[in-house]
Amino acid sequence: MSKILLKNAKVVNENSIFETDVLLDGDFIARIDPNISDANAKVIDLDGDLLLPGVIDDQVHFREPGLTHKGNIATESRAAIAGGITTYMEQPNTNPQTTTIEKLEEKMAIAAKDSFANYSFLFGGTNDNLEELKRLDKNACSGVKLFLGSSTGNMLVDDEAVLEKIFSNTEMVISAHCEDEGTIRANMAKYEAMYGEDIPIGMHPIIRSAEACYLSSSKAIALAKRTGARLHVFHVSTGIETDLFTNVIPLEQKKITAEVCIHHLWFSDEDYAEKGTLIKWNPAVKTKTDRAKLWEALLDDRIDVVATDHAPHTLEEKNNPYTKAPSGGPLVQHALLAMLQKESEGVISLEKIVEKMSHNPAKLFDIDRRGFIREGYYADLVQVDRNSQNEVKRSNILYKCGWSPFEGVTFGSKVARTFVNGLLAYDDGVFAGEKNAKRLTFNR
Repeated sequence: MSKILLKNAKVVNENSIFETDVLLDGDFIARIDPNISDANAKVIDLDGDLLLPGVIDDQVHFREPGLTHKGNIATESRAAIAGGITTYMEQPNTNPQTTTIEKLEEKMAIAAKDSFANYSFLFGGTNDNLEELKRLDKNACSGVKLFLGSSTGNMLVDDEAVLEKIFSNTEMVISAHCEDEGTIRANMAKYEAMYGEDIPIGMHPIIRSAEACYLSSSKAIALAKRTGARLHVFHVSTGIETDLFTNVIPLEQKKITAEVCIHHLWFSDEDYAEKGTLIKWNPAVKTKTDRAKLWEALLDDRIDVVATDHAPHTLEEKNNPYTKAPSGGPLVQHALLAMLQKESEGVISLEKIVEKMSHNPAKLFDIDRRGFIREGYYADLVQVDRNSQNEVKRSNILYKCGWSPFEGVTFGSKVARTFVNGLLAYDDGVFAGEKNAKRLTFNR
């Protein structure tokens, strides 16, 4: 691959914004300097556009293998790079589930052939695969995923003795979906008795309640403290949970960390009336008060990472009645734009967006040479045009499922270009004819 010289970039990196040139050489960033010239480089003038480190999404469901009518590694990673996401970590609740080393490597092989973005996968812990988990090399993948509440492709781990053994027997980050199953089932029984099959979608955050989330996450945190495990709580959705996390030590020293997702920062329970089951997620989108407290915790660093939990389903599936409609929705194409929209509204700074979506996932998972704009690091970069109106509509949605919860929203920015390991992979709506995605490596 030839050299590429990015001129007149406004770089956002490591809590500063500065104008500079950036020279890419092969897979890597070779030089960062305000005045670079290189006769052998292809020159691209960014004309003052933002240049961000590629987004690292620590939680996606790309549905391959076994659920590919909803999406697959090729289609969803393609949408991801169009949204500025250059690296993703995919979840184990596929079919078959990623609960053996063999199945993990089979998914790695699919991604090596088909992925447009850098990739790793989470290994699923279950009630009966502890011995396989013990065999897993700590650098083989991004981490371990535990479902402490049932969700799509039920992988519920509900044996407390097994949980303690998992927490005690891995050095890897344990990422957990925390909702208390007993609470949810009792709530569901109550509302089924009241409504039968016709439970209103507005009951979703009452059935999958704040109490269910808090009970599960607090128990997981207590277990992590008792065993010394490294715990990362996925998709925190309630205000009460935010008090379980700390901001008094830097991320690198934390043993217990938290993630919040785009939909919990954007929507509230008031949106169910318009959006219906299209915004049915597990955990549920909750109140405006919860949303405000999530923003507060994100900004004061109790919450460490912003992710998508991208989880496509077909419109036919989503349009079922509440009890039959699956939870989840597609988000990778629009997540960065949604956060940039909040920056334009004065909610969050550019520096904080980059910290939560690029720097911190790289730190948290010990990813090798990604997540920052630094000389010697992989050239995963996103050019953002802040002066383009960008309406989300069916005709420009790239997800295989063909819809978005953001349909009808007009963002004030667009992703102009995305570089993946130095390759101009996406250029104003045009995808490169080649791929240069790589399996993540780790420094553990």
